[in-house]
Order: sequence, then C-alpha cells, then structure tokens
Amino acid sequence: MRDFLKNRQVEFRLFLVLAALFVVLSLTTDTFFTLGNLTSLLNNNSVNLIWAVGLLVVLIAGGIDISFAVASSVVQFVAASLLIGMGGGNWLLGFLICGSLGVGLGLINAALIHGFRIISIIVTIATFNAYFGLLMYLSRGRSIYALPDWWTDRIAIFSYQVEGGPAAELTLPVAVMAVCVGATWFLIRRMNLGRQLYAFGDNPEGARRAGVNLAVMQGLAFGWCGLMAGIAALMQVNIVQEVVPNALYGRELEVLSAVVLGGARLGGGKGSISGCILGVMFVAVTQNGLNLLGVSPFAFQMIIGAAILIAISTSNIDFGKVFASAQGGKK
Repeated sequence: MRDFLKNRQVEFRLFLVLAALFVVLSLTTDTFFTLGNLTSLLNNNSVNLIWAVGLLVVLIAGGIDISFAVASSVVQFVAASLLIGMGGGNWLLGFLICGSLGVGLGLINAALIHGFRIISIIVTIATFNAYFGLLMYLSRGRSIYALPDWWTDRIAIFSYQVEGGPAAELTLPVAVMAVCVGATWFLIRRMNLGRQLYAFGDNPEGARRAGVNLAVMQGLAFGWCGLMAGIAALMQVNIVQEVVPNALYGRELEVLSAVVLGGARLGGGKGSISGCILGVMFVAVTQNGLNLLGVSPFAFQMIIGAAILIAISTSNIDFGKVFASAQGGKK
C-alpha cells in the first residue's frame, strides 16, 4: 500500500478531493448527482479529455503546447470547407481529413522546435497567433452552419429515459474519447516509443546518448497532440453542430490546468493517464458545481489557480510516509 501511495501520490490526493466534491455537491444541490447531469458532464467534457491526453504526451516529452485548441479551430474550418466542396463525405473521410490536418499542424510545431532549437512554449505561442490570425483572415469570422448531416446528427451510444424529464444519453464523442484515452495509454505504457518519450522528457541529453532519436521524439509528441486536436475538432462540431472560428479560443489554459493538476510535470518525464482523467474531471466537476450553485464564473478561475498552486507546492510531500506513520501510530 505504501508503494502504491508513493507512486500515485498526486492521483491519490486528487481522487480524495474529487470524492469530497461529489459528496458536497450531492448534498448542496438537487441536480448534481443525477444521471442526466453526470452523462451531460461526460458529453460536454469529452473534447477536453481528448485534448488532454494529446497534451499529456507533449508534457511527458518535456515540451508544452498551447496552440492545440486553435489548431482544432483551423482543422474544423478547413475540413468543413473540403467536405462541403466534396459533396458531404462521411465519417471515415472526416476522421482521415481531420486527423491528417491535425498531425500536419502538430508536425509544424515539432519541426520549428527541433530545427531552430527554440523552446516549445515560444514556438507554440507563435503558431497559436499565426494559426488564429490566418483562420480569422480566411474565414472573416463567419461561422459555417450548412454542414453534412452525418457530421451533425446526434448519435447516442447509451440512452436511459428519466421519468418526467429528457433522456440521459452518452453520445458518440464519449466513445471516441474512450478510444483516444486507450490509444494514448497504450502508446506511453506499452510501447517502446512511450518509454523513450519518458526518458527524453526526463533527460534529453542522456536519452540522446542512449540512442534515442530526438527528432522522432519531438515529431511523435507534437504529432500525437495534433492528431488529438484533429479528432477533437471533428467531435466538437458533432456536439455544437456548427463551425465557429473563435469558439475554441482560450480553452487551452483550462486543459493545461487539468493535465498539470493530474500530475504531469512541466519539466517532462512524468505523467499518467489516470492523473489526466482525474484532472479533467476535477475541473469539469468544479465548473459544473459552481454553475449549479449559482456562483460567479470568475470564482472558477480563482479556484483552479489556487488548486494548481497547492498541487505544485505539495508535490514533494511523501504521502506513503504519512500513511506509514499513521499505521505505526495505531500500533
């Protein structure tokens, strides 16, 4: 038990806080702990979790990407224009186009970082502004509403009719999110490339001397983040049923906060899927709870900022030793 707590300290702390939030919100609101609200939470945050697992890979590799949300906006606009021009397309074509566009934008970041030896946050700030500026110029800020039916149709993978109210549903984006989470877990935990990503993030020079190809690591990390951005773009349109050029602007900090809260280290070499999921759910539950309680949305940013400070400042506390001491005191 002590070894488990030592290896999963951040996840354990976050799980306890999340459980406490569930209890408090269930007691203080009538609608939080209902099937309709919980399924809505999953549906509305599926895109955030797809982004989060992509960003997790970048953070493990020692980088940082703040351009992924804007990249999704670019993918949405370009994909919508292409698909409409091709007569509509289908889901397979949608995944191929959005995934390819996302990977391409991610690889641009990787090429600039590796080729010019610039730190990733500077490059992604530059591409964030370049992508968004180009998108607003080409789109002129106009939204696209006339989308193919297959893209906007609501597909329920689970549905339960609640007495006296609308059906509680889990929709397609939740299923796609589960596949993205599973694929990312397999990449970082079961593949040799994943082990190389951790080594590269923890000690780039040591990894290079051990034979790890640094260009491949950069390309894999940012390409994977771009792939997740492309898939998230496809799913976001399915949820909102329109393409709005500036709708995703600003969402990157919310996702970055969630991944950091989940234990991903900004210096690289550390991060887990379970922590990533808990981080996204903590942010989602906090925001949902504040809305149900009628609290000002500005309080959400304040709470998340405080939570990040606490998470970082307590990151060196060994809860395994605390648990062992408590056990010893009982004896």
